[in-house]
Amino acid sequence: MLTRKQLELLELIDSRMKRDGVPPSFDEMKDALSLRSKSGIHRLITALEERGFIRRLAHRARAIEVVKMPETADSRHVPRVIEGGVRDAAQAPAGAMPVRQVDAVELAVMGRIAAGTPIEAISEISHHVAVPGSMLSGKGDHYALEVRGDSMIEAGINDGDIVVIREQSTAENGDIVVALVEGQEATLKRFRRMRGMIALEAANPAYETRMLRDDQVEVQGRLVGLIRSY
Repeated sequence: MLTRKQLELLELIDSRMKRDGVPPSFDEMKDALSLRSKSGIHRLITALEERGFIRRLAHRARAIEVVKMPETADSRHVPRVIEGGVRDAAQAPAGAMPVRQVDAVELAVMGRIAAGTPIEAISEISHHVAVPGSMLSGKGDHYALEVRGDSMIEAGINDGDIVVIREQSTAENGDIVVALVEGQEATLKRFRRMRGMIALEAANPAYETRMLRDDQVEVQGRLVGLIRSY
């Protein structure tokens, strides 16, 4: 079963492949489907690939192959398409909230961050992730990290989650931050100043609070959002 937008994109890619031999660019797809960001195109392409309608070819730019089209040969094989809206208020479930279009922003995932024993700092982009624009805090730069470990589980941060970080070099007591320890180990912990030292607190009683001198800790960002992995 395809949504209306998925079907529109599949038909666009198929027609352009037959006409030009190459699929349209992401910008062309976005404009043709009247979407506000390319992240929506990413999601549609992923959905079409998961359903077996297209195949993305590795290590080639704009390399998309149409594997199949929905059967439309006669009236008995009309594509099953999910309409994008509710026809009237009477059809809406009780208590349903109106659906709003939300702007999404693509952030670079800068590797993994330890929520446990600190790991070597990673600064290379591993992939990108789309996050709601409303999740971003202020006008500063943001990036994302994949969590490894369970030291922050009582703060609702689990192994495998993606944390959204706002770049900043300062923190208030109680902030959850990305801390670079002695220039080489990155960890995700709650930040506090205590008795002239910096405490990096876990949110799991199995882990001890680390007490460090001010010159041993460099704050690299503050947690502003979380994407749960199931």
